[in-house]
Amino acid sequence: MRTSQGAQSRSVFEELAQFRRRWPGRGWSWDPRILCVSSSFSTAVEVDARGAVNSVFKAQYTHRSLAKAPATIHEISEASGGLRPDQMIVASDTIGGLMAYGLWWPWGDDVTISFRVGLVGSRASDYEDDLRELFGAAL
Repeated sequence: MRTSQGAQSRSVFEELAQFRRRWPGRGWSWDPRILCVSSSFSTAVEVDARGAVNSVFKAQYTHRSLAKAPATIHEISEASGGLRPDQMIVASDTIGGLMAYGLWWPWGDDVTISFRVGLVGSRASDYEDDLRELFGAAL
């Protein structure tokens, strides 16, 4: 990871590292469409996956609560194609203008769920390489 990261962005990455260690799914890949790392997993480990998600991403929004979400969450929803009833967007605290978010996307087959992790903020694009490196997600 780059040593040029400021203390505030390091805090975001430390939380993501904690999440990564707890994640029960397999590997991560890069989703270039929405600039996120992505992991697909079986519903058999859904409880463990939710535990990992809840350990870092304190705010959660569903299609029902989206109307009350901050503007940033609306932007994430729009950029990722909207929020279906079985999906959710989760978010970490914003630290130094950088926030990590996650997209919980069941496939609709009652077997597979994908979880995507991205960054948002004024300099989020500066940290895409660090995000891919942390999750081992190649281009």
